[in-house]
Amino acid sequence: MNNVCILGAGSTKYGKLDESIIEIALNASVDAIESAGISPHDIQAGYISNVFGVADKQVHMAPVIMSNLGISHVPGLTIESACGSGSVMFREAYANVRAGFYDCILALGVEKITHTGTNQSTTLFSYCSDVFYEGGMGASFPGLFASIARSYMTKFKADEEDLARVAVKNHENGLLNPKAHMRKRITVDDVLNSPVVASPLKLYDCCPFSDGASAVILCSEDFAKKSGKPYIQVIGSGRGGSPAAVQGRKDIDTIPATVAAANQAYKMAGITPKDIDFAEVHDCFTIAEIIDIEDLGFFQKGKAAKAIREGATTRKGKIPINPSGGLKSKGHPIGATGVGQVVEVFEQFTGKAGERTIKDAQIALTHNFGATGASAAVHIFKKVN
Repeated sequence: MNNVCILGAGSTKYGKLDESIIEIALNASVDAIESAGISPHDIQAGYISNVFGVADKQVHMAPVIMSNLGISHVPGLTIESACGSGSVMFREAYANVRAGFYDCILALGVEKITHTGTNQSTTLFSYCSDVFYEGGMGASFPGLFASIARSYMTKFKADEEDLARVAVKNHENGLLNPKAHMRKRITVDDVLNSPVVASPLKLYDCCPFSDGASAVILCSEDFAKKSGKPYIQVIGSGRGGSPAAVQGRKDIDTIPATVAAANQAYKMAGITPKDIDFAEVHDCFTIAEIIDIEDLGFFQKGKAAKAIREGATTRKGKIPINPSGGLKSKGHPIGATGVGQVVEVFEQFTGKAGERTIKDAQIALTHNFGATGASAAVHIFKKVN
C-alpha cells in the first residue's frame, strides 16, 4: 500500500466567471501541474468532480479535459455526488494511488452555474435532494436547513446570533483569501438584518452560488520525494452515508455520514479530534458548520454554539474552522468545493496561505458533504517538515 501525498495544488478565483467550464478547469489544472513541477505527461489518470456540466452541454467532462491537456490517452473519470462531489472524487483518486494502480493522478473539481440565472440554478440544485420527498414537494435546501436550524436552536437553546457569528467569522477569514467569492466584512447585525430566506436563516446565513475550479496532484510518496518539491501527506480517509431525505433520519441535529466518515479517517490516521490543528468544513449554511464541528468530535453535541461565542473557532482559537473563508465566503462551486478545501490545506502547509496561515499547524482535516448530508467524506493531512 502506497503512502499518498499531495504534490501540487491550483485554483481559480471563485465567483461569477466569464470563461467556459473547460477553460476554468484547464486554468486550475495547469496551476496544479506547475505547482507540482511536473509535466502533463507525468499524469497517469484524471479524476474530475462535476455536477452541472449539462448546463454547459458537457457531461463527458474528463476525456475533454485530458484531451485539452494534450494527454488524450490518459484515462479520465467524472464523478458526481452533489455538493460532496469534490471530496468523494478525491477519495477515489486517493484509493487508486494507495492501491498502487497509479503513481500520479490529477484530481480536479469544476463547476459553472451562475450563467444559468437564479431560477434555473435553484432548480438544478434541487435535483441534488431526494426529489420524491424533498425537491419535488417544494422543499428547497434553505428550507431543509432552516428546519435543522430550528430543531437545533430549540433543543440546545441556541439563537440566531449564534448562527450569525459563524458567518461573521468566515467572512473575516475570506477577506484574507484573494480567491474568495465574497470578500466583505460583515457584522452580527448585518446578518440579522439581511433578508429572510427561510426562517431562521437569513441571506447572510447562506453560501453563494459560485463558478470555479480547484485541482491537486495526488501521488505516491516515492514519486513526491523524487520530485524534490514540497508535499504533504494524506494520513486518513473516510466515507459515510445517511438517509437521502432529512425526514428519514432519527435525529436531524446530526449527520450520520459525517460521523461515520470522521471515525474512519481518525482510525486510519491513528489520531483523535484533539490532534487536529485546523479544519475546512462544509458550511453551506451557518447551521451546517455548527453541526459539522460537533459531528467531527471537536465539541460535544449542543456545545458548539457556546464555543463559537467564546471564539474557539477563529483563526487564533482552540480549533480554527474554515481559515479559507469556507463555502460562506470563499464560495461554493459545488463540484470544486471539496477539492478547494484540500488546496487550502496544501497552501497552509507549504507556506502559501499568507496572512490566514494557522501558526504551527501540523495536522488538518477536510469535510465535505452532499445535499443535506446524504453522502460525506473526511480526509486528514499531515505537514511534511
